Amino acid sequence: MSQTIRYPEILEIARRDGKVTVEHLAEHFGVTLQTIRRDLSDLADSGRLERVHGGAVLPSGTTNIGYEERRRINAEGKAAIARACAAQIPDSSAIFLNIGTSTEAVAAELMHHSNLLVVTNNMNVANILSQNPDCEVIVTGGSLRQSDGGLIGDITKASIRQFKFDIGVIGCSAIDIDGDILDFDVQEVGVSQAILKRSRRRMLVADQSKFKRTAPARIASLEEIDMVFTDREVHPDLRARCDDWQTRIVNADT
Repeated sequence: MSQTIRYPEILEIARRDGKVTVEHLAEHFGVTLQTIRRDLSDLADSGRLERVHGGAVLPSGTTNIGYEERRRINAEGKAAIARACAAQIPDSSAIFLNIGTSTEAVAAELMHHSNLLVVTNNMNVANILSQNPDCEVIVTGGSLRQSDGGLIGDITKASIRQFKFDIGVIGCSAIDIDGDILDFDVQEVGVSQAILKRSRRRMLVADQSKFKRTAPARIASLEEIDMVFTDREVHPDLRARCDDWQTRIVNADT
């Protein structure tokens, strides 16, 4: 059975069951696991599915996928992005790292930086950087979102307004072709906007999957970002916009 015949049926199973798994599809079609993995990668590249551990789900414009699943998506690409971002953060800086698996990866790459002040609303980032003895970590207040260890709400925004950061590093859930940075949680969007307002330099970490998704709430435009770290060439139209805005795109070497 050819790919063109399998693809519509894979999508139909995903719509029916909410998720497809590599093992089930391989058994269903009588093909190898490797063949199904290639099929799912092709469907993900075209934006029709989103890869998760062991399979794929339909992309959603209103609901984010689970945090543990997001950690597994493109882990190698996120690590490369984090290395490139951390290389642009000098020692003796005051920085903010917000919620997200990509910002957690950046935190891991800051383990050998010295004399850092890191403010974060991400409990996972705080736990990672607590292992760096030459890094002072300040955790904002706020309402704890148990699904991902994020702190959000008015208290979080009020805490952020007490600082002026050398660098603010944020993640997002999606980026659309006109350069809008998007997320799912309106409260998290408010926190990200507060970070950008209080940062002298603004950095965005976003792996390739973020350019294939959509989300309902707007954080800002890439026009307001100084550097974007990703792991694949962006659409030429978006790159042209970023060139006009003097937003530098760094394609991390994986």
